Amino acid sequence: MENSMQKYPGITSPISLEGPKPVDLKLTKKLEETMRPFGVFESEDELNHRIDVLNKVNLLVKTWIRDVSRRKNNIPENKIDSFGGKVCTFGSYRLGVHTKGADIDTLCVAPRHVDRSDFFSSFVELLKEQPEVKELRAVEEAFVPVIKMTFDGIELDMLFARLALPTIPEDIDLRNEALLKNLDQKCVRSLNGSRVTDEILHLVPNVENFRMTLRAIKLWAKRRGIYSNSLGFLGGVSWAMLVARICQLYPNADPSTLVQKFFMIYSQWDWPQPVLLRELTTENKLNFPVWDPRINPADRFHLMPIITPAYPCQNSTFNVTNSTRKIMMDEFKEGLEVTSALCKLGEEGEWNKLFEPSNFFQKYKHYIVLTCSAEEENSYLEWQGFIESKIRLLVGNLERNPFIQIAHVTPESFGPLDESDGQYMCKWFIGLTFSKIEKANVDLTFDIQSFSNVVHKGAMHIKLYKEGMTVVIKHVKRKELEKYVPAHVLLRGGIKKMKKDVRQSTGNLQKPSTQEQCKSLSHSKSDTELLNDRSLDSNQTSSNCNDKSDMNGDHGKKSDIIVIEDDPDQRTTETVGSPMHVDRGVTSPICKKREGSAHEGHTPVKRSKSADESQGNLSPMHTDTSFHRSDNSSGDSCKSVNEDFKQPMQIEEKSIPVVLSGGKTIEKVA
Repeated sequence: MENSMQKYPGITSPISLEGPKPVDLKLTKKLEETMRPFGVFESEDELNHRIDVLNKVNLLVKTWIRDVSRRKNNIPENKIDSFGGKVCTFGSYRLGVHTKGADIDTLCVAPRHVDRSDFFSSFVELLKEQPEVKELRAVEEAFVPVIKMTFDGIELDMLFARLALPTIPEDIDLRNEALLKNLDQKCVRSLNGSRVTDEILHLVPNVENFRMTLRAIKLWAKRRGIYSNSLGFLGGVSWAMLVARICQLYPNADPSTLVQKFFMIYSQWDWPQPVLLRELTTENKLNFPVWDPRINPADRFHLMPIITPAYPCQNSTFNVTNSTRKIMMDEFKEGLEVTSALCKLGEEGEWNKLFEPSNFFQKYKHYIVLTCSAEEENSYLEWQGFIESKIRLLVGNLERNPFIQIAHVTPESFGPLDESDGQYMCKWFIGLTFSKIEKANVDLTFDIQSFSNVVHKGAMHIKLYKEGMTVVIKHVKRKELEKYVPAHVLLRGGIKKMKKDVRQSTGNLQKPSTQEQCKSLSHSKSDTELLNDRSLDSNQTSSNCNDKSDMNGDHGKKSDIIVIEDDPDQRTTETVGSPMHVDRGVTSPICKKREGSAHEGHTPVKRSKSADESQGNLSPMHTDTSFHRSDNSSGDSCKSVNEDFKQPMQIEEKSIPVVLSGGKTIEKVA
């Protein structure tokens, strides 16, 4: 029995070796039919077109390497072709789960005499000469430098890696760790995508079942609005690793069963226990940074670690926040309810309910609208990508506000609603859930202003900012969303009755219900190790704020300060729980939320010029707001934003008043 178990990959033995039943096969067929209208599968012609595009790009790379070789080395013409070079794919295309219209992630592998500077100079010039190439952008300053383009209608992201080899053979295996010797960090990062993708395919027992299951999970995640690595949810490689682990635990199950097991396992997963496809090695011969909470204290704070299987092992989900983890766990539990009900129906079950869109725009009473715009198309594409990569910082700022329980950003961005919005602009939305408090003044000035400063400094540092680039941040109520989003989008997901169960602190997860505990896999030792029971005592707070709370100050004016009238003596603040980690023997420091605004003059926001003193021009980065005064204030006018923030990007002249949680205005800060 032991020998038969060894052929299955994974850090534990499989939970079940049971194969599919006839009803499971019928449900799998129904699953495939349900996904087809969503464009999950490409036609044969579309697939052949992708192959043709990759062949053309591969020939361009070989031509370019020959040209570079002629310039750099006095080599006979008959030996020029020996240097080789090739284009490898990774990501969804390499995994075989790409959808219609999806981009292709590619990697240009070059010999040692070809530099990265050549890639971003002479190769970019060669691409500009190609009639098939459109929307060409080179992002050399990125964490992983990339060239983005559209080649004959197919979007391509191309990375570059120079190997320490004189030639690049056609059959090179990038999984070989020896290839990483003498490489710089950027080359290692570029190679990592291809190496991880290949390792995942080698670590699943049945590739076809893995692909069908992953298609279903990716479609579900996109429909539910939890598919985005940059915004704090999970990206494609993270979802692939989660599905791969389920395939390891149920190696003979078919996709319909694997989808149900996916939700059963991860709705009860003991985060931050990491998801691993293979054992972590203690050796680090090449001394690259690897994920290891026993050695790296920062790794102990990762909330939802999913570890890549290729060396150097990294956490693919370091962007996850308390809010996004809570949102994803709620979605896992809802997915479990849907799939469990479907399995009970047997052959009569339908998969449509699993892929219903999220009701994001009906779920919350208050939203933050972040709008970015530019005057030219090329500037807009760069600006949009930069702002999107920073939104998670705004979410983090909002999470640390003691009165905000959930800050939920939707990955979908929306373009202009009408011509007055301009041509090059897009909007993102963040739904807010407040702790149940009575008459509290919630001041978002500091949270929003600090985000604006980070964006401004980052854009100036990498020389991205150009005239006409703007960012506007507003607070709106649910009833005002029709001014920003099309009506059919607001009705997505139907009008669902809000759950009456009390919400808990974002630092904790809810204990599974008795029914869910019964579905745990207690018969298997490995299952018991994976699914730890949740603690009985979860710190819980009430759900959304009452509609009766005055959240907008003066009703005659729009204000970006969200105000809840509060009795100062009854204010409460929350503390996020200690960040758990893999090494149970190591005590992690407790990560606390920022304390509420201090009494009297003690506040993190410095004194700023008054509204009367502010005479500067409208800043390209600002929070659109009107003057507001708390009902509890003594009548003195509120002061506006910090004078130190007066930079090329800052709060506009009608700036945000700074309000203390007790309702007092800030007049002076020592």
